[in-house]
Amino acid sequence: MKTVLITGCSSGYGLETARHFLSQGWNVVATMRTPREELLPRSERLRVLPLDVTDAASIAAALQAAGPIDVLVNNAGIGLLGAFEATPMDTTREVFETNTFGTIAMTQAVIPQFRARGAGVVVNVTSSATLAPMPLVAVYTASKTAIEGFTASLAHELEAFGVRGKLVQPGYAPTTRFTSNGQSRMQGLIPEAYAPFAQSVFASFGQLQAVTEPSDVAEVVWRAANDTSARLRYPAGADAVALAGAS
Repeated sequence: MKTVLITGCSSGYGLETARHFLSQGWNVVATMRTPREELLPRSERLRVLPLDVTDAASIAAALQAAGPIDVLVNNAGIGLLGAFEATPMDTTREVFETNTFGTIAMTQAVIPQFRARGAGVVVNVTSSATLAPMPLVAVYTASKTAIEGFTASLAHELEAFGVRGKLVQPGYAPTTRFTSNGQSRMQGLIPEAYAPFAQSVFASFGQLQAVTEPSDVAEVVWRAANDTSARLRYPAGADAVALAGAS
């Protein structure tokens, strides 16, 4: 029986992905900053562990507690919506610490066991913002685009050791906590000069016909984790699939 470790399981994609792998009979190590076992079904195949991907000691402790794993899903991330001009550099660094460096640190920590075993999969969850230019998410897009390049290179680097790298690119998901989770860091990021433009952008979001549900992402992460081909990118959600086809 295979084991997957998933980061960022307290809500959204991570939570639904943990549920999906459980339903498929896998052992699941669901990690989150503050463990909440009640979020997931009771199962002997489930462990819920604390993990802060921005803290090296936390990463080491979580991986030691998890034991050998077959798949790492780097899903933990934070959102940011606002005008770049008004975004403090400290906020930019905060986004990169989780979305970029957190993913890189987790990946580096699991590679030795994958390489030694001659098998393993790293699935990095990015965003459809990497597929087409989108306004008011410049910092967020940069943090996710960095992981696109990182994963593409890493997949080549690890192929000789039997380790696969995969990218899952979710579309716009209005049902997740992307915006609410980042409210505090987004305050003041839409200056008055940008207000009319921002209002038009927000209105366009509300008119989208095709959006992404967490279940879409969970299914695609599952597919990527089990795909033994050399395919790298997997758009998730009808809007992401459409963007990928147009790019």
